[in-house]
Amino acid sequence: MTCATIYSVNAQVKTPAPSPFSKLEQKVGLTDVTLEYSRPGVKGRTVFGDLVPYGKIWRTGANARTKITFSTDATVDGQTLKAGSYSIFTVPNSESWEVVFYNDGKEFGTPNEFDQQYVAAKTTVKSHPVPFNVETFTMDINNITNSSATLDLIWEKTYLAVPFSVPTDAAVVASINKIMNGPSSSDYFQAAVYYLQEDKDIEQAKAWIDKAVEMDKDQPRFWVLRQQSLIHAKAGDKSGAIAAAKASLMYAEKAGNADYVKMNKDSLKEWGAM
Repeated sequence: MTCATIYSVNAQVKTPAPSPFSKLEQKVGLTDVTLEYSRPGVKGRTVFGDLVPYGKIWRTGANARTKITFSTDATVDGQTLKAGSYSIFTVPNSESWEVVFYNDGKEFGTPNEFDQQYVAAKTTVKSHPVPFNVETFTMDINNITNSSATLDLIWEKTYLAVPFSVPTDAAVVASINKIMNGPSSSDYFQAAVYYLQEDKDIEQAKAWIDKAVEMDKDQPRFWVLRQQSLIHAKAGDKSGAIAAAKASLMYAEKAGNADYVKMNKDSLKEWGAM
């Protein structure tokens, strides 16, 4: 009993981790980039070429796998990394490193060799000597522009940078074009329905829903026409409400949507049109 009690008490003692965990969040253009890794120290050892052998796969840190997460697609050396999380493995050598973005879904462990089906992207970058000692392994996102940055690694007397790019320009241009072209039919629809539900200016709701229907006249949507009928009815436009309900009914019947068929028929009966 005494031994068990001592063990339980000792298990509650907290001490600093030898390789503390670090999490970095950085915005690059419109992309959120997150790095999660553990930071071993030199502690008087020779690191590269000894503690971390040349030509061998390294987990690029300590403890759990080092992980990078992109909120959008990213590009490394011409290869697309889909939005998501990747383990970062490296193969250090004296003058250059192989850097591999790996997506086998595991959180721990270093593969003995790479399974190519899980290699999302790989590149080779030069390593550079630094004229001072960096005690703690450090990763960072630097050289940030609107569309690119570098993933930097520095430890002991070695530094390297892995360039990557993100599709900021395409996203910005698409956003500009959308705004410059004005609201979409969905924007008008959502605004109109909100005004109907919240008992706001019904004439404004009527103008918006009519605009939404007009913009989609080549591909009428029965649920939009349904809301148009209700808004027109609330605005006191009975003939407009009936016309919209009949159109909604027709397209709902074509789509085989029994719920909208019933709702439209009920409204048409209420308005004396059936």
